[in-house]
This record gives sequence, C-alpha cells and structure tokens, in this order.
Amino acid sequence: MISRHEKHRLLRLIAATVVLAAAAAVLAFTGMSAYKQKQFQEDVIKTSGGDLKITCIGHGTLMFTFGGKVIHVDPVSSSADYTKLPKADLILVTHEHGDHLDAKAIQILSTDETTLVASPSCAKALPTATVLANGDTRTVAGFKIEAVPAYNIVNKRPDGAAYHPKGSGNGYVITFGDKRIYVAGDSEDTPEMKSLKQIDVAFLPMNLPFTMTPEMVADAAKAFRPKILYPYHFGSTDTNALLGLLKGEAGIEVRIRDMK
Repeated sequence: MISRHEKHRLLRLIAATVVLAAAAAVLAFTGMSAYKQKQFQEDVIKTSGGDLKITCIGHGTLMFTFGGKVIHVDPVSSSADYTKLPKADLILVTHEHGDHLDAKAIQILSTDETTLVASPSCAKALPTATVLANGDTRTVAGFKIEAVPAYNIVNKRPDGAAYHPKGSGNGYVITFGDKRIYVAGDSEDTPEMKSLKQIDVAFLPMNLPFTMTPEMVADAAKAFRPKILYPYHFGSTDTNALLGLLKGEAGIEVRIRDMK
C-alpha cells in the first residue's frame, strides 16, 4: 500500500503536471493568436484581366497577386517570414540598400522558374538578375515593366553626395490588365515621376532625409495624378500631414496602410 506521505507527494506531482500543461496550452494559444493578429493588409483592384491583390507587407515591401502569378517587390526578411509566403514568379528590386535588397529572402522566394529584375546598383549583389536601366521597358514573366529613375535632388549626405544617385535605382511601373501600378522605390519628386501618365495606383516613399516630405509627395501626386495613392516607406512621418495636403483633391484617393 502507498503510505499517506507518498500519496500526498503523488498528488502534488499530478497537480504540478496539470498546471504546467495548462500553462503550455495558454502559451501555445497566445502564440497562435499573435501570429493570427499579424495579418498583412490587402486590397483588391479590379482590372480588365481579373482581380489584382495588393499585399502591403511593410516599409518598402509589397506583394502583387494577379492571374495566378505572384510578384514580390523588395522582399526583406525583417518584414516577413518568407517561408510562409507564396513563391515568386517575378521579383523586382529597386536598389541595393539593405532594406530593399535581401539575398536571403530572394533565395527563399525563388524557384527555377522565378525571374529576378533589378536596378543597375544591384548587379554585383544579384549576378543572375535581369538589369533594367533607367528608362528601360521590357516584358518579363508576362508583365510589362517600365523602369523609372529613382533618385534624390534635394536631400544629400553631409559630404554632398545624394543618398540615391541618379542612374543607380529604379521605380517600376507594372501593367496588370488595363491598370498601371507605380512603385517609386527610394526617390524624391523628380521630373520623371511628375511626367508619368495614366497611373492608376502609386506607392510613394515619404521619410526624411532619404526620400520625400509629405509636401513633396503631395506635389508629385498633383502632377501625375494617380487614382489611388499609398504613401509607403514612411517611418515616423505623420501620414495625417499628407491627408491634409490632399484633402479635397478630386480624383486622388489616399490610402494609409501599415507601411512604416
């Protein structure tokens, strides 16, 4: 027979095991809940070729899904766990800075069928990429891609060099059906940006000292008039300032997403 002492000891052991199991269950549930809460914001744009799904991953990172194909723009590991996202048919990289070019993320997303397109400043780091120079237009993976110059005019380093020199980085205009989507990369409100035509959706960067102020973004938007404007890559910049600058501006819808 079990002694009273041994019986009490056994009961305490059982009780402790139950408590630990309950705690583990709570932690697992909390972890699952936290994962579920970290859902990326998505929008759907109607096009002549079907729905375009825009996934706002964060900072300068986007994902487009269209016609059964997936395009990743500036995928970086700090913004997402790419083992849990769809493989890429096409990857676009705007320039060489670490918050835009991440070789590890590109490797995770790539298959033997993936096409990689990059700007001239990425050529050394991405030797297998198709390099588009400023102004180039090419059909890649079934999509028309236009490379728009992305560079600084006003904002410069202490030594006078531009954070993003002209000729090194691209923005991209991607055509989906009858819709033209512009992802500016790191740029100011350049003449090339302002002269764009028939842009349906634009992603414009808004953070100093590297890209634009809200005033610059508003100035550019009023010039080329995208139907939908997403500020992105905006860090701690107050997006309400942009909303105020474009309040009442007919034909331009400003959408704020979690793109710090």
